[in-house]
Amino acid sequence: MRDGYVHGYAPREGERLEDQARALESLLHGDVRYAPGSRVLEAGCGTGAQTVALARNSPGARFSGLDISAPSLAQAGERVARAGLANVEFVRGDLADPPFPPGSFDHAFVCFVLEHLPDPAATLARIGALLRPGGTVTVIEGDHGSALPHPDHPAAHAAVACQVELQRAAGGDARIGRRLYPLLAAAGFSDVRAGPVVAYADGGDPAMQAAFTLGTFTAMVEGVRERALAAGLATAEGFDAGINALRRAAEPDGTFTYVFYKAVAIRGQDP
Repeated sequence: MRDGYVHGYAPREGERLEDQARALESLLHGDVRYAPGSRVLEAGCGTGAQTVALARNSPGARFSGLDISAPSLAQAGERVARAGLANVEFVRGDLADPPFPPGSFDHAFVCFVLEHLPDPAATLARIGALLRPGGTVTVIEGDHGSALPHPDHPAAHAAVACQVELQRAAGGDARIGRRLYPLLAAAGFSDVRAGPVVAYADGGDPAMQAAFTLGTFTAMVEGVRERALAAGLATAEGFDAGINALRRAAEPDGTFTYVFYKAVAIRGQDP
């Protein structure tokens, strides 16, 4: 299921994901807490960039991180070990055929995963089947159509559009955040609550500019440079101009705004 992961699995991508998790932890899932004794599935845990915060914030819960990539799981295991956490296990497996029986979990957490999948509603339905009746799922996704750098520059939007197109060609959707409500409803969940979460960085918080504008978003777009050029989506000059325009938004008089979407829903009772 993760073959459509256009960012690749190089060590630098793992570092970028860790930077992203640190920069956005309190904003995106600082309020996510699970009761002691809860069984929680982190579907598509990747390198464990989110896992440490989740497990640390709910020390009495038991987490199972599922991912298809063995190298990513190795990095995840190292992260959890460094953090001294004992409430996490990692399992290699595919979300197309998850290696757990129905009703195995009380909750599921899905973050930056659906955007890479060709049929996210079907994946959500499979995740729902792994929950007990009344269990919850929390889903967080971005929306690249919301990226707003200042000073604005068409080259910045063109570079972002390259990443969006590459992800579309791989079967994913880099603008999936806006679709969370209908996707969860189509997957059979009830009591769906979805809405935007705005990330913003300006010169008043240079650390956020460095971690989010540069270390997370610009680094992500820059990471697809060679694929974009090979696909004929941009010239080297044009793409590099876009990256420079995104970097310009991280200068003291620059700003950068991006919208994530977060949804929580409940698996209905069995008939």
